[in-house]
Amino acid sequence: NEWPLARTQYTKYYLHSDGKANSLRGDGTLSPEAPRSEPTDVFVSDPRNPVPTKGGGLCCWPAAVPGGAFDQRSVEEQEDVLVYTTPVLGQDVEVTGPITVTLYAATSAVDTDFTAKLVDVHPMDVDPAGYARNLTDGIIRGRYRASKVKATLLKPDEVYEFTIDLWATSNVFKRDHRIQLEVSSSNFPRFDRNLNTGHDLGKDAEMRPAGQTVYHSREYPSHVVLPVVPKEPWNTVTSWRSML
Repeated sequence: NEWPLARTQYTKYYLHSDGKANSLRGDGTLSPEAPRSEPTDVFVSDPRNPVPTKGGGLCCWPAAVPGGAFDQRSVEEQEDVLVYTTPVLGQDVEVTGPITVTLYAATSAVDTDFTAKLVDVHPMDVDPAGYARNLTDGIIRGRYRASKVKATLLKPDEVYEFTIDLWATSNVFKRDHRIQLEVSSSNFPRFDRNLNTGHDLGKDAEMRPAGQTVYHSREYPSHVVLPVVPKEPWNTVTSWRSML
């Protein structure tokens, strides 16, 4: 009857860590509790070695880069991928609707990208390593953070607010699963690499590594907004049995 669903509860899940959220072996966590004073997470984005695409909302070239859901653990092994994960869920959590990430970050470059990916981590008893299934992802190019028409380069090492549109999904994170968010600066070839130079796009042969800093604190509360759909009370739903 409507989109997004009228009963949606838009819920912020905040990024947390002790400064080492790099890779799936890191200490990154995700929770509805707002951060206080926490160290930043840092990584180097090198366009000569971008984070590889593994599935997602792709089309048109399946022989080379197939789309869809794939285990993301090989991607999350990389040090230039920050991984934030909730504790094991005690009940089902339905997420249906548009998803956005608000990221407070700084870079050593005058232009760079930030990416995000929402992931459903399956229980350890099903797979000891915790199968990580991608749901949806997105990207923001720094020079177009404020306008998709007018480019404005970044000031190195200044903190900016970046909004990453992850489009929409509909998924029930089942009990004993975990909700996970990946943050990085590339997802190639799904998204074109940013060469981090600030030069005209598509006319540049130079590539520069960029030092990236992600903030999650009281002043800079980086978070993902999840459209959580609560269960409707049983007495408001017509049981199929009543139709027999």
